[in-house]
Amino acid sequence: SFPSTFPFPFRKLAGCTLFITGASRGIGKAIALKAAKDGANIVIAAKTAEPHPTLPGTIYTAAAEIEAAGGKALPCIVNVREEQQIINAVEKAVKTFGGIDILVNNASAISLTGTLETETKKVNLMMDVNVRGTYLTSKTCLPHLRKSRNPHILNLSPPMNLNPMWFKNHCAYTISKYGMSMCVLGMAEEFRGEVAVNALWPKTAIHTAAMDMLGGSGIEKQCRKTDILADAAYCILTKPKSFTGNFIIDEVLLREEGVKDFDVYAIAPDKHLFLVGALQEEKKLSSPQQEGAGGATARPELSPVAETFRVIQGAMSEEYVRTTQGVFQFELSGDEGGTWYIDLKTKGGSAGSGKPPVAADVVMSMSSGDFVKMFTGKLKPTLAFMSGKLRIKGNMALAVKLEKMLTQLNSKL
Repeated sequence: SFPSTFPFPFRKLAGCTLFITGASRGIGKAIALKAAKDGANIVIAAKTAEPHPTLPGTIYTAAAEIEAAGGKALPCIVNVREEQQIINAVEKAVKTFGGIDILVNNASAISLTGTLETETKKVNLMMDVNVRGTYLTSKTCLPHLRKSRNPHILNLSPPMNLNPMWFKNHCAYTISKYGMSMCVLGMAEEFRGEVAVNALWPKTAIHTAAMDMLGGSGIEKQCRKTDILADAAYCILTKPKSFTGNFIIDEVLLREEGVKDFDVYAIAPDKHLFLVGALQEEKKLSSPQQEGAGGATARPELSPVAETFRVIQGAMSEEYVRTTQGVFQFELSGDEGGTWYIDLKTKGGSAGSGKPPVAADVVMSMSSGDFVKMFTGKLKPTLAFMSGKLRIKGNMALAVKLEKMLTQLNSKL
């Protein structure tokens, strides 16, 4: 332990300047607040200057929180689709704080929709914000980062896995996020020895305003807090610049750093977590990493039941809700046993682990293996029921409606 007189023994980011895109809320703000506790300077590069009707926070409310946490804040109105706004913010940051030490490319746009359902304007938005915005912000910051003692670029993007399952349900979004990851792959090698460039991705869903919109009521119970990504980012950004070219999963890194209790990060510790990049291959991270861009890549694979519900959630539509008007609860036994639900009654619909947000109209009990077979078209619900593999309590008419929906979903599953 350090003596009480030792100056800032744990404040590794004290005096460092972080340029964080999308830092007015969510993950970006959480990373900013973590660094602010060290006394860091935070450039809040985000769009929201006026209060948004549905989203919390502005660059100014975030600045107040950062100052209260012990940091210095510079709020800048930045839409990363506009190159001049990026340039202006970087120039202002350098003039205010004397340089830039860390860039966090956090700003992202998301639409988890299939090819035919994704409007062109949504495609343009995701490509402009995720790929082009990340590239231009990195390009603009790099001349200043190269002057720093321990510079880092951190992109909030996933390990690149070319398994078609990661593309088939939201091709445009996956392409755009992998574009951010390709920036890591290229820039880490291009600036090796000068600037560390890494990617960070969560193992589970993270509770943000975007997740509330995507998942609907009750989704937060299947999520972790933004704190887990903030802690993982802090670990990365305080490593030497030789730690570069890595694609890092938050939980994998934190376990390597000695964290054992992950319940502290859960919104509801006793609930199933919605896995977005797992079950991950937990490769041991060496420090510094010498294996380049592939050294710490984890292999994302969802469990069959979790993958099934992820696809169901992505396929939700107002039409399904309007024509079904039912809430289904599944009691599954076996290796992936537990309670899951599909809500096709509440506006927008939702699906996930745990009990449904409202009382179930139908309760179905079966093994997890038979459940997956049923939802992938390998086992007919009627046959499962007649053979005793499926037990149904409640409204049988709604169970028949669900079977019709399964026929439409099979192509996606």
